[in-house]
Amino acid sequence: MNQYVTGSVIKELRERQNLTQLELATKLNVSDKTVSKWETAKGYPDITLLETIADVLHVSVAELISGNQINNRNVSANMMRSKFYVCPICGNVIHSMGEAVINCHGVLLSPLESEEPDENHGISIEIIEDEYYVQISHLMTKEHYISFIAAVSSDRIQMVKLYPEGSSEARFQIRGVQKFYYYCNRDGLYSINRNKLV
Repeated sequence: MNQYVTGSVIKELRERQNLTQLELATKLNVSDKTVSKWETAKGYPDITLLETIADVLHVSVAELISGNQINNRNVSANMMRSKFYVCPICGNVIHSMGEAVINCHGVLLSPLESEEPDENHGISIEIIEDEYYVQISHLMTKEHYISFIAAVSSDRIQMVKLYPEGSSEARFQIRGVQKFYYYCNRDGLYSINRNKLV
């Protein structure tokens, strides 16, 4: 893995809990010198301690390892807050309805930032009965292709996974769709609001 809990994260979380190194060490059944070594990057906590450290510091293990605190506020689930993550190793596509700590193949994934379509990644949409027929103007070779197309509304996501040497098209039910996303394996994520197209 390329991510592991760092001393600076432990120190920041310890100080946030108003604990001294000795107080944290006592709660973890280790010496204060051990905590000092962690915080000065002269050593790392044993992996068997991670769950206990996370509990004492009132964070999840994922937050402890990533160094990012997850705000678990009760916000209404809204697909318009969708985030997409793509693993650079296996191409796995992961969707969340907001911020998340996502790892795949030991790589910490960042949410993709979408851009407006450019001349090399044009999109066309046609209404056929009760569906949107979406086409992306893009070659679909083994090395360069559109990986997925998604149609997002406030309460649902429709996603079609595409494959190299296949077609770069998909059909989606019209009901409530507000935004389309699509991902090029070389150039990244693109998005466009439905009202700009139809």
